[in-house]
Amino acid sequence: MDKNCIFCKIISGEIPKEFAFENADIVAFSDIRPIKPVHLLIVPKIHITDFTKLENDLILGKIRIAILGLIEQNKLTDKGYRIVVNGGGAQAVDHLHFHLTGPWGKAAEL
Repeated sequence: MDKNCIFCKIISGEIPKEFAFENADIVAFSDIRPIKPVHLLIVPKIHITDFTKLENDLILGKIRIAILGLIEQNKLTDKGYRIVVNGGGAQAVDHLHFHLTGPWGKAAEL
């Protein structure tokens, strides 16, 4: 944990936030500035500053499983979704996180 990291404070409960998903290693919660009806952040509980610093493939696999479940839970499978990870200084918070957004594309208009 990084005592100055807002995501670490959310994970520890210091900053209250409702989780859309939580297990021993991963949490997911709504983005504070959503760009689509579904805009979730999927965040490892361990403080990792950037995708290039992710050395544990098990964590990456757990993130994948969490995202797959959130796609299904939010009924995005056939409505278009995007999974984005920013890095190299492009992220607003220096704690690895993935954005799941949707619906997108032609399917979203149905």
